[in-house]
Amino acid sequence: MNLKRGFSSKPAEQLPLLEAPSLPQDSRIECIDNLSFLSTLPDKSIQLVVTSPPYNLGKVYERRTSMESYLTSQQEVIKESVRVLADSGSICWQVGNHVYKGEVYPLDILLYPVFKELGLQLRNRIIWQFGHGLHCQKRLSGRYETILWFTKTENYIFNLDPIRIPSKYPGKKHFKGAKAGELSCNPMGKNPSDVWDIPNVKSNHCEKTEHPCQFPVELIERLVLSMTNPGDLVLDPYLGVGSTVLAAVKNHRIGLGAEISPKYATIAKERLHALREGKLVLRPMNKPVYDPSKPNGGH
Repeated sequence: MNLKRGFSSKPAEQLPLLEAPSLPQDSRIECIDNLSFLSTLPDKSIQLVVTSPPYNLGKVYERRTSMESYLTSQQEVIKESVRVLADSGSICWQVGNHVYKGEVYPLDILLYPVFKELGLQLRNRIIWQFGHGLHCQKRLSGRYETILWFTKTENYIFNLDPIRIPSKYPGKKHFKGAKAGELSCNPMGKNPSDVWDIPNVKSNHCEKTEHPCQFPVELIERLVLSMTNPGDLVLDPYLGVGSTVLAAVKNHRIGLGAEISPKYATIAKERLHALREGKLVLRPMNKPVYDPSKPNGGH
């Protein structure tokens, strides 16, 4: 917490208490260091923290450091994220691999102990698979990343119905017994499982900006809809170009984000403005992945 100190003529015992940070009432995007941003938020105020930190690969928005330094910096942000997380809240940390001299270091495995040391409980290790990426020559091409979903307590929010997907056999019925003739599946659809096939944002994606590693909004929508309720606060400490805030605002939540790059923070604010004006083009959640073997790609 950033505390402002000043001079006073009052005796020490009569000094007023420092005001606690106030609860945000509207979505907020700030170009600021994430630890400074987190320090302005009250304890236990955020229902969902969802982010994708840099992978320590030396991309344009990060500086490659030793793995020890990288994990230490991650630990600092994760610790503050846990502080602001509500007891009923969730943290979703989406990561891929760090690669150094051809060797792969899976970041979810390296970061798991950090969350456990802070007392969090792993609910799912969600596999996000996608069809496009770099073509490797000396190993298999990577086509998935992971989302570590942790909760702070055993009493957490989880709404399955808003994220159900179409059942494989939607009209299937019980064929014998007391329920013969009744539907054997949920008419609202099935659980989407822990493997999600969602296109990543490449050059022909309708949401593409100049950010090289951009979140697809529909990926975050599933997390927002299932782990929060309308009006809840959703935080992204590595906001990038704003996909988390967009997913929150689109679904009647309050989105908060910190982004250290002025360029990306500006793009995030422009996208949020376009969303509120009804002018932002987004890929609909649960739209089938394009399949060239089907008429119209299956769309």
